[in-house]
Amino acid sequence: MLRTVSNRSDVVNPPLLSGPESEFHFARLVFDVNNQHSWGPGRPWWRIDWPEAEEHFLDGLNRYTAIDSSLDSVHIELSDNSLFDYPWLFVQQAGRWNLDNASAKQLGEYLRRGGFVLADDIHGPRDWDTFVEAMRRVIPEYSVEDIPLDDSIINILYDLDHRVQIPGRRHIMSNDGQGNVQVQMPHSPHKWRGIRDSNGQWIVAINFNMDMGDSWEHADDAYYPLSMTSLGYQLGMNYIIYAMTH
Repeated sequence: MLRTVSNRSDVVNPPLLSGPESEFHFARLVFDVNNQHSWGPGRPWWRIDWPEAEEHFLDGLNRYTAIDSSLDSVHIELSDNSLFDYPWLFVQQAGRWNLDNASAKQLGEYLRRGGFVLADDIHGPRDWDTFVEAMRRVIPEYSVEDIPLDDSIINILYDLDHRVQIPGRRHIMSNDGQGNVQVQMPHSPHKWRGIRDSNGQWIVAINFNMDMGDSWEHADDAYYPLSMTSLGYQLGMNYIIYAMTH
């Protein structure tokens, strides 16, 4: 299958010509931003939290699981057919993406072939509507639903019996280090949502009004609550193991 060579200046880690370097190679989706948003604060929206998020989280994945994982992500565009070599795809700030019809068709093909998408850092009704409109073109035959509390996708390794709103670092108003944390998120409530295929298997997981990427990025920041970083790690590992076993 032919692959394209990216000419984008913001793509730091394009897919390797030799393919994934490990049993699990984290892939981060590259996308153009829609006209409601600017390029991004110091880096493009698709690359927010990179590289710190991957550095911390993938180190934890290698420590706490037996998965043979790469130590960084590849940055992959939907026009690149090597997309199909990476069955787990992370989309950060998906409420800010702009998918043309060709990109939507390619992402739909990826999901129908067994790919899995984790969409994170989507906040508020405007970004939600942008994300859902795109997904209706990507896989019109399936719809978004809430993930039940007891579903295996969020309990396959770690049993997550509570659903704390995972905040962005900028939304931590105070933390006294004794477990007393004040969080002021711009949008509520938070939802763990997803999309199932015709066999009832989750093919898309969605963190709405949550910022799991920040919980990874700021894992070494004493001001960011340890309990929320732990939840972000556990949730991320559950999603990966579910996708690799279903």
